[in-house]
Amino acid sequence: MATVQTWPALNSPEWPATQATLHMWSQVVGKVQLALAPRVNHWWSSALHVTSSGIATDLMHHPNGAFSIAFDFVNHELQVLTVDGRRRSVPLHPQTVADFYARVMETLAGLDLAVKIWPMPVEIPSPIRCDRDIEHKSYDRDAANAFWRILVDVSGVFMEFRARFLGKATTPLFWWGSFDLAITRFSGRRAPERPGADAVTREAYSHEVISAGFWPGSGAMTEAAFYAYAAPEPEGFKGARVQPPSAYYSPDFNEFFVKYEDVRRSASPRDTLLAFLQSTYEAGATLGAWDRQALERAER
Repeated sequence: MATVQTWPALNSPEWPATQATLHMWSQVVGKVQLALAPRVNHWWSSALHVTSSGIATDLMHHPNGAFSIAFDFVNHELQVLTVDGRRRSVPLHPQTVADFYARVMETLAGLDLAVKIWPMPVEIPSPIRCDRDIEHKSYDRDAANAFWRILVDVSGVFMEFRARFLGKATTPLFWWGSFDLAITRFSGRRAPERPGADAVTREAYSHEVISAGFWPGSGAMTEAAFYAYAAPEPEGFKGARVQPPSAYYSPDFNEFFVKYEDVRRSASPRDTLLAFLQSTYEAGATLGAWDRQALERAER
């Protein structure tokens, strides 16, 4: 039986370009789910999920039948699976976002599952419409597979951390807009209105949250890292002492960070990540006066 490497490195020269292309491809798929799924609070219904071979949508309901879409980073294909047993795939290989967009739309139309989406990417600077994007066209199999294996490892620790909490909390959700895997806990109280916030942000942060997640090295944060933040941020949070010792607070992001390399190279990546998740949560929950006795399990 093959042994799957855990906590692999994510520093190959091919990863940055592959990541940028995958980000845009994931927006195409995510927008299909956004168009079809009933709107769940905090936009949970639009997120993707880690699977045994990649990341995938929920089961989506179309007037002509139910189906799901999955990125398979083992066999390197995008799979469209219908509940009546039909299966179509789009190979994952170097191709422009425009070509990928066209093939996905053609595949759905061929299954009588045509969906109209807004093709403009979100949450990135200087977006290019997906149907016109010929700039992003990289795909390295090894880099994509390593990225998915990290998501598998991280999602397992996130689920373990989630099980300690009795209040409202997400499962690990992959957000295709920001291209990160995150988990969020809620205090149960409404948050103050955010002046000038757009509709998406108002919905996402309508209630008090403490969130943590994994960025695979994208956007302003170019190195793969774990993050944690509280919204609204309580007084004293930025000065809190958290674990592991290499974790730090960034005033540019208003978040705590610990580099992925520091976690993967530690004696126990699981224990190190749990320490980061637990210590940042405790700082935010204590300083934010959450009802910890009611929200947390007595034993861990």
